[in-house]
Amino acid sequence: MKKTVFITGASSGFGKETVLKFHNEGWNVIATMRNPEKETGLAALENVWITRLDVTDKASITAAVNSGLEKFGRIDVLVNNAGYGAIGTIEAASDEIIRRQFEVNLFGVIDVTRTVLPVMRRQQAGVIINISSMGGRITIPFGALYNATKFALEGLTEAMQYELNPLGIRLKLIEPGSYRTNFNGSSMDFFGAGDVTDYQPIFEKFTAIAKSPGRGNTNLTEVSDAIYLAATDATEQLRYVVGADAAHMINYKLEKGDLAFKQMVSGHFGI
Repeated sequence: MKKTVFITGASSGFGKETVLKFHNEGWNVIATMRNPEKETGLAALENVWITRLDVTDKASITAAVNSGLEKFGRIDVLVNNAGYGAIGTIEAASDEIIRRQFEVNLFGVIDVTRTVLPVMRRQQAGVIINISSMGGRITIPFGALYNATKFALEGLTEAMQYELNPLGIRLKLIEPGSYRTNFNGSSMDFFGAGDVTDYQPIFEKFTAIAKSPGRGNTNLTEVSDAIYLAATDATEQLRYVVGADAAHMINYKLEKGDLAFKQMVSGHFGI
């Protein structure tokens, strides 16, 4: 029986690459996105079903899952990929920015997962793959909100293993480093320091490097390949670190400790 994968945030970046990877491997793909009417390339692919899903809208989550089930009859793998990054100081963050960061990166993952779980329980099998980040293991300047959601996602995913592994459902975390995706464009909000001038010099130093041309790996297939491996390796391996920078940063902190890591990052950004 052909297997089916359900992917959120499938219109660009890691999500779109993952749709193409699973399609090329012969899977049925339920590709979800906020504005499916704008998608043309994926719509032409056989066994790719495109449907609307906004992870902050529970009704759209239910509708997307039901639509996918009506089309393919099952969901073997869930890839929670939709993400949003808010970069700036805690003091300058509006209530709206703070809540949206958690709604998309954490509560949305929980809501999609809770909607798909009854399907996987009935099947007595499934894989849930949550797209985290090296930012779920290490921190960056002005990334407090983003890091908080990814650290929470890591804890959520790790803890869910205990309740879901006995039911035949495996949990996976993908931890990419820096890649050039739409996440660095419309899905990233550099809201900055607001009108508090004390932060401005260090934020400007940070953004000069963070937004520098050519920054980030362009080989997005490294991530989609890791997602496919996590979906199919039939192991209980939890974490998949993707990218040389992610491996270096995570290992540096583990080996050198918190203070040395902070000093290294501060030095890199000149702050």
